[in-house]
Amino acid sequence: MQAAGCDLDLELTGHAVVGLLEVLPKLREFFRFADQAESIFASGGVDAVVLVDFPGFNWHIAKRARRHQIPVYYYCPPQLWAWGGWRTRKMRRLVDHVLTVLPVETEYFSENGIPATWVGHPFFDAVADHSLDPNVIAELQSGGFAPHRTVAVLPGSRDHEVQQNFPLMLEAIRRLESDPAVAARGPLRYAVAAYRDRHCLFCRRQLTESDANLPIDFFAGKTSEIIQAADCAMMVSGSVSLELMARGTPAAVIYRVGRLLHTVAKQLVKVDTITLPNLMSPRKVFPEFVSVGPTEPAVAFLHETMRAMLTDSYYRTRLQTELQSLTHQYGMPGASRRAATQIQRLLGGETSSSIGPTVEEAITSRRIFDHSPVRQPDTPGGQTKPRRAA
Repeated sequence: MQAAGCDLDLELTGHAVVGLLEVLPKLREFFRFADQAESIFASGGVDAVVLVDFPGFNWHIAKRARRHQIPVYYYCPPQLWAWGGWRTRKMRRLVDHVLTVLPVETEYFSENGIPATWVGHPFFDAVADHSLDPNVIAELQSGGFAPHRTVAVLPGSRDHEVQQNFPLMLEAIRRLESDPAVAARGPLRYAVAAYRDRHCLFCRRQLTESDANLPIDFFAGKTSEIIQAADCAMMVSGSVSLELMARGTPAAVIYRVGRLLHTVAKQLVKVDTITLPNLMSPRKVFPEFVSVGPTEPAVAFLHETMRAMLTDSYYRTRLQTELQSLTHQYGMPGASRRAATQIQRLLGGETSSSIGPTVEEAITSRRIFDHSPVRQPDTPGGQTKPRRAA
């Protein structure tokens, strides 16, 4: 939006927080931001308010926009369909139109009387735009090793995720290395894709003297290259599953939670999967396991699922085919461009919520799966000066 000409009065992303303990100390600051936004609304000249994610704060922005009769559009909406359904009434009252990133969201909001249009997930734009480092790819594919298959290990992007899940993954790696059925199909190499340097350091420190011969390497900030080069993966549930889907890399998914959180989640969460691509598919294309209590069931799940992917070529090919099909159907880039187009239509008085992918976008989605990401243009061809949006 800034690149298209919007005035940036506050860089809100620099104030992002997660969880109640992070929010409380900044409540006064956030209310000040909301008041600042309302003063802009009151000054006039604002044709629309576009909310993006961050519902705890954005509800206050929507209320203030409503006071000034400004239409409100929500892009990347809160996951009311998964949990927090009691907020649906608030969405209906405060938001004129929802621009959804998952097909299941469109169905949910429409059924609850909230106008919605599926525009696709912006994560696929990031995948298409990312330029892979050929040197890292070459290192992963050869690196002085004998011919081998690469297993990507994705331990999560948050500190607690890495600390709770990587030890389970490491134990599964040990079992795979001592599994005769896996060894019979040729050597493996495990590439750990750490999100931050401190995560990389933590993972390294989990190795013991008995792990000296494990064919495992650690990388920070090279997740895309590792996914690209991998034959399959083990991962912690997160949005990176969309990149695995787009690049056609099958994966086993785990997520370890405490008993209290699991008990609460069972009462609140309405979906039967923790993996985004599984929400797009009639069957679970990514096998998954929520780990509560003893770790042995999760380690056994990872070992058995990865063994199947590494020894059963039919099973792995079937998963790759299903991922390709999902990518062709739902993984096309251009989500933000389609969102902008829909907002322009709504401001122009159009009521149709149909805004399907173009032929160009469909071709691009195939290229993503074929591992040839193509950078998309930043804006549509028109040069009309945009209306001001908040």
